[in-house]
Amino acid sequence: MRKGEQTRAAILDVALELASRNGLEGLTIGLLADRMSMSKSGVFAHFGSREDLQLEVVKLYHHRFEQEVFYPSITETRGLPRLVAMYTRWVKRVSVEIASGCIYISGAVEYDDREGPIREELVSMVRAWQGALLRSVQQAIELQHLRAGVDAEQLVFEMHGLILALHHDARFLRNPGAVERARAGFERLIEHYRNPQQSQDHQAA
Repeated sequence: MRKGEQTRAAILDVALELASRNGLEGLTIGLLADRMSMSKSGVFAHFGSREDLQLEVVKLYHHRFEQEVFYPSITETRGLPRLVAMYTRWVKRVSVEIASGCIYISGAVEYDDREGPIREELVSMVRAWQGALLRSVQQAIELQHLRAGVDAEQLVFEMHGLILALHHDARFLRNPGAVERARAGFERLIEHYRNPQQSQDHQAA
């Protein structure tokens, strides 16, 4: 990369770290300039406005989420193995973010009632991830890994609920064992929805 691109990438790395800890609304040009040992005008030269910076941070977070969670998971066998991989990697990422914070979760709190491009971007990205989960559940039903008639949207809703509970208990309440509970909850969820024949084969294995 050229020097300007390297500087911009470095600014975004620090901005993502700050936004993860302080929220997107806690991300200011002044704070970022101090961390980068740059002038405010120097930071503005790369982004133009605070909102542009916040949008780029959201996009960077989503890109890294895809690289760490989505793309490795879709190399797994379609159906239940892929769904399990998606959830497993999701939990792993959230467990790392316990110390820093999750942009998707904190962003939902910050922008739940605030209209604008940042909210639209966050909603679009979360819906894209939920859509990927939904397709994986539907494939698992089609392949008879899960019971016929399973409400795929309900299963995705319950998976998301486990992740929110994990983040809340681990980050806010600082309860030990939250990661293990999130994994156990998912295993129980899958057993509930599993095709009975698949469940017998799973137990025999």
